[in-house]
Amino acid sequence: MELLTLADVKAYYRTPSGQIVRAVDGVTLSINEGEVLGIAGESGCGKTTLAQVLALNMQPPLYLAGGEVLADGVDVQKLPPEVKRREYRGKYISVVPQGAMSALNPSLRIRQFVADLMREHYSDLTKRDALDRAEQRLRALDLPVRVLDAYPHQLSGGMKQRTVIAISTLLDPKVLICDEPTSALDVSSQRSVLELLRWLMKEKIIRSCVFVTHELPLLYQIADRVAVMYAGRIAEVGGAEEIIFRPQHPYSTALVGAVLVPEKGMKERRVEGIPGAPPDLRTPPTGCRFAARCRFVDEQCKADPVERTSGTRQVWCWKPGASA
Repeated sequence: MELLTLADVKAYYRTPSGQIVRAVDGVTLSINEGEVLGIAGESGCGKTTLAQVLALNMQPPLYLAGGEVLADGVDVQKLPPEVKRREYRGKYISVVPQGAMSALNPSLRIRQFVADLMREHYSDLTKRDALDRAEQRLRALDLPVRVLDAYPHQLSGGMKQRTVIAISTLLDPKVLICDEPTSALDVSSQRSVLELLRWLMKEKIIRSCVFVTHELPLLYQIADRVAVMYAGRIAEVGGAEEIIFRPQHPYSTALVGAVLVPEKGMKERRVEGIPGAPPDLRTPPTGCRFAARCRFVDEQCKADPVERTSGTRQVWCWKPGASA
């Protein structure tokens, strides 16, 4: 069952000078119940912008230039802002934003932040009832209740991130969007966050999760499917093991080769950077956007690649598997 669907979505930024940055440029993607969907790509590929679209959290200068965002078949972008905010954001879709520290108000204790959040969606809820629900959720997630009395700066990075995840799931959202949830965390804290997300899925507190990161080894540990983004578009979608061990798009292959994946058969690979730089999305190139950095490029690549589908694998490339 598809919980969230993007249909040919275009999300652009308008610069002060009037130029348009095509950060997400024609993305079609589905998030299914019971799965963790990973979104991978190098910095500037459009991952965070895509996460904002999924989270229904587009603010100027970002705007929806085209396409549909469907939640349970409803085009939520056409709903009044108040309906989106009260009925979908937090309840149907919730987000763990990039940077745990910036997600919490530094001038409020966690308990006040939680009470304000809960009462925003349930106006008849008392502060005590809101805090009781928060305490129950913290205990269920094996987090100390004392964090409610703390200010954000009094918590470690790992504890802040786990607390933000707990707060983001208080309304039992169907889809949880996690934007770089393990960045700047040590390996032990990363493992703790991944275990927490797995538990939330297992207990059906959340029904699906979108995990945005540039760290492919993390996606191998948690994701069911992976969508590889490049220059505002999807290059390849497939099972996590397929993408990491048998990539079909030359960019996916280069991306895997640029990081050390600590798994059998991958440790011996030589890590190599990707030559060149991503294109300027104010004036994106025609045809395949990876062509200028691809060693398999030819005349055919001057045209937009067509989708090649095989089972659950989708590849937008004229020569899928050429780099295998």
